[in-house]
Amino acid sequence: MPIGVQSIIAVGLGALIGTVAPGAGEQMKILGDLFLNLVQVVVLPLVFPLIVLGIARMESVKKVGRIAGKAILYFEIVTTVILLIAVGLAKFTGIGKGAPVRAADAKDLDSLSQGIDFHELILHAVPKNIFAAFGEGNLLGAITFALLVGVAMAAIGEKAAPFASVLESVAAVMFKVVGYVIRVAPLGVLGFISYDVAYYGFGNLRSLAGFIAVVYAGLAIVIGVLFPLIAALYRIRYIDLLKSIGSLAGIAFVTRSSEAVLAPLMGKLEAFGLSRSTTSFVVPLGYSFNTDGSVLYQATALVFLANAYGADTSLPALLLMVGVLVILSKGMAGVASASVVVLIAAGNSIGLPAEGIALLLGVDFIVDMARTGVNVIGNSLAAAVVDGSEKRREAKRGPRQDADQTHTDDTTSGEPPFDRTLQKDTAQ
Repeated sequence: MPIGVQSIIAVGLGALIGTVAPGAGEQMKILGDLFLNLVQVVVLPLVFPLIVLGIARMESVKKVGRIAGKAILYFEIVTTVILLIAVGLAKFTGIGKGAPVRAADAKDLDSLSQGIDFHELILHAVPKNIFAAFGEGNLLGAITFALLVGVAMAAIGEKAAPFASVLESVAAVMFKVVGYVIRVAPLGVLGFISYDVAYYGFGNLRSLAGFIAVVYAGLAIVIGVLFPLIAALYRIRYIDLLKSIGSLAGIAFVTRSSEAVLAPLMGKLEAFGLSRSTTSFVVPLGYSFNTDGSVLYQATALVFLANAYGADTSLPALLLMVGVLVILSKGMAGVASASVVVLIAAGNSIGLPAEGIALLLGVDFIVDMARTGVNVIGNSLAAAVVDGSEKRREAKRGPRQDADQTHTDDTTSGEPPFDRTLQKDTAQ
């Protein structure tokens, strides 16, 4: 039976258990936690060698910088457009007016961070101990270190070949392990759905139905309108891309963790036709800087709370809200309910009480599923856009480079092309 079908059955069974036997449903959360632990234990051992090899095999350090620049520019533009869509939709529908925010309990927020320390965020991206970073699951720090190692390997050329072989073996083994782990995904789905239904229930759904509907409508606009427009602009087969990653987006939807599918996602994108060097660099970077679904939720939530408390929702105030979220949404980890942390910080910065945010926690698991699934689709599209841009650039330069390198190729025909490129870069 396909994994997708098994997961659908697990959703129905989990909802039934959570409704009929809430006590048992809450206890079944251990199945979901075990699945996430299995996935997360293999994320860094797989992502690190892929990023290092991807960078080492790029033609030059200039290409690394070019791809990073393209990716970050794309992330900034797309997330800003999504924020504007969310704010406009929430303002148009007027959600939040009359919401029972006074009855919310701010104690629910005690376990969450009340802000984001950008000083700590920068230090987090440059760890002083790479082994500690691996132990903590610090993805951003691992990317930084992998970038340095990849550039160094490209610089020393043939001497890096033995280490590259080791990294290739590690990556192949980790891909195999990921395949084993994904087979038990339906058990994780069963555990998470049972717990969510048993613990959260459906008490707040009626009062917050409008908020949930607007968030889902906004995400539908992003998936059904914005992303297809971007794909058409860059000549990407969007429907085929969705078919390729659909099952993984579904797993992310249920588990509410984009990290749960990070490793298999890169394999799916490579099978779709994207180059490994681009995918292994852009996708992990996007997990921190391209949370499309999450930023839409945050903008919608802030307008909801502003309306509920009667705060200023004029155009300048809304634009200020968007600007705050553009800054705060970067560096968000791909873990469950991380959006709430950013939402708290953004709410504090524009003067919204924490009690209202506490109200949204009751339905956070419902919107969290959708926004996490959209995050996975958005990062896949980002990798496809950057990869397509690089391939078109190489296609335009190809004939000229072939003519320029004819003599060089004749004199070094006994060496692999990759080694020749590394030698020329080292000489430069």
